[in-house]
Amino acid sequence: MSPATLGKDLVGLEHMSAEQITAILDTAEPFKEVSERPIKKVPALRGKTIVNLFFEASTRTRISFEFAEKRLSADTVNVQAAGSSVSKGETLVDTARNLEAMRIDMVVIRHGSSGAAQFLGQRIRSNVINAGDGKHEHPTQALLDLLTLRDRFGRIAGLKVCIMGDVLHSRVARSNIWGLTKLGAQVAVCGPPTLLPSHVADLGVTVFRRIEDAIQWADAFNVLRLQLERMTAGFIPSLREYNRVFGVTNERLSKAPKDIVILHPGPMNRGVEIDSDVADGPHSVILPQVTNGVAVRMAVLYLLAGGAPDWATAGGDA
Repeated sequence: MSPATLGKDLVGLEHMSAEQITAILDTAEPFKEVSERPIKKVPALRGKTIVNLFFEASTRTRISFEFAEKRLSADTVNVQAAGSSVSKGETLVDTARNLEAMRIDMVVIRHGSSGAAQFLGQRIRSNVINAGDGKHEHPTQALLDLLTLRDRFGRIAGLKVCIMGDVLHSRVARSNIWGLTKLGAQVAVCGPPTLLPSHVADLGVTVFRRIEDAIQWADAFNVLRLQLERMTAGFIPSLREYNRVFGVTNERLSKAPKDIVILHPGPMNRGVEIDSDVADGPHSVILPQVTNGVAVRMAVLYLLAGGAPDWATAGGDA
């Protein structure tokens, strides 16, 4: 497998090489230009049928994939568990095999169980893309974060990136740790001990117990949402207390030795993990993350379908 070849599926960044990750980012760059055209389409995936199979609620990720698919001229079908035979007891594999019998080409899956994307990919012929599985990975979110950081700093290698907040419940954090470290960044995590995995340092990251220390160290913060829907009682005393001790505020950031770039995968709990004046401030790249999300997902779909990384110079936009 050549470095730029992704294989059949994209289930996570843990087992990808730096060359494969870089190939996705490089392929995403010219796709950004497509979204700026009056007619926002290229025929790269014309004739392909892609199913978005979402077993968990999603707005940003699902819509971003839909935009990416439509801008590549693919035919798309959206399936949500609540309105499908899954609610009647049908298994994941039966659902996918029935869809595959309709001659689909790709499945984008979000599922509450870690490993669901890989499990599915091993059992069907269609390409499978992980749009988030349990607490495992969310690879396309990490890729768009990497692209946003590379746009802002011109590089990933050598950057100091701190992942702030609810790392324990976050699949975004895991994918970011793998992607950032593979591309040469220094990675740290910061949050209450109850919201950090017990062996997180084994992933090669620095652990900060105080946000003030992280602010002195970091070039960029990736601020995670408190995933209250995944928590039982006892992880934090209260939302107000969390904001008081770990909230990313302008007052805290004003004490940084340099301007810290702020990312957030969304949706945000404003006034909890991040204050509105930070989220909407000059150092926030939260909206560019959303824009880059479409380009990254276009790149992933295109490469999995067998496209060349240098599509823009190989007639891909003809």
